[in-house]
Amino acid sequence: MQEGRKSMNKQKDDKIRSAVRDNYSRIALSGGTGCCRSNSSCCGKPDDITASEISMGLGYTKDDLFAAPEGANIGLGCGNPQAIASLKTGETVIDLGSGGGFDSFLAARAVGEQGLIIGVDMTPEMISKSLTNAAKAGFTNVDFRLGELEYLPVADGIADVIISNCVINLSPDKERVFSEAFRVLKPGGRIAISDVVATKEMPQDIREDIRFYAGCVGGAATIEEIQSIMQKAGFDQIRIELKPESRMFIRDWIPGSNIEDYVLSATIEAVKPL
Repeated sequence: MQEGRKSMNKQKDDKIRSAVRDNYSRIALSGGTGCCRSNSSCCGKPDDITASEISMGLGYTKDDLFAAPEGANIGLGCGNPQAIASLKTGETVIDLGSGGGFDSFLAARAVGEQGLIIGVDMTPEMISKSLTNAAKAGFTNVDFRLGELEYLPVADGIADVIISNCVINLSPDKERVFSEAFRVLKPGGRIAISDVVATKEMPQDIREDIRFYAGCVGGAATIEEIQSIMQKAGFDQIRIELKPESRMFIRDWIPGSNIEDYVLSATIEAVKPL
């Protein structure tokens, strides 16, 4: 019976990953913007909203928007991890779920030619898009790799910082994601993430609808769950701060559902002990 449950859970996880990959593949190919942009049944953003407008609402500056190659910003985030990462010249940074490369390119500017950015994404179309963007803009200190966050294509202990923007909520195995993040960080390395967290129990129909999982909502964990997972992985100095102002844009993700009463954007920070 236990083996049967494991098999069912694996099938469910594979279904979630497939739905997420398909969703972001369509976004990459269509040039759409927004967290659920390719799924009109999930997202109610007006058709004329731009990625720049979305990002400005998330805390990015006009300088940030001009610094990244055209097409890199797809407006897929729920915050600005750059604001809390405190990146330094020469650091090695891993961007989990790098998408079109927007945050990776901003990080590359911050760490300079002596630093290195490794972007990891499980969608081939996103990797192709980010590599094209890097080539067009002449970035030489970025490396985009195809892979799942649960099995990072990165060696042990090479990263000073891990950043991510509204991606870890999409994983059905968050314990594995944070375990991998811990593995690839150097001792003393830090994690700086923007993500969606659950503030109270979601209605069952939202939690179980695969479209809402792929749309950055259904897979959100609570603060307590994230803290427990990160502590188990080995992280120290864990800080999770809710962003109440995110209610303004989250309410547009699933119109009429009052989803902003169940999830909010948050910053997640932690350190790998020395």
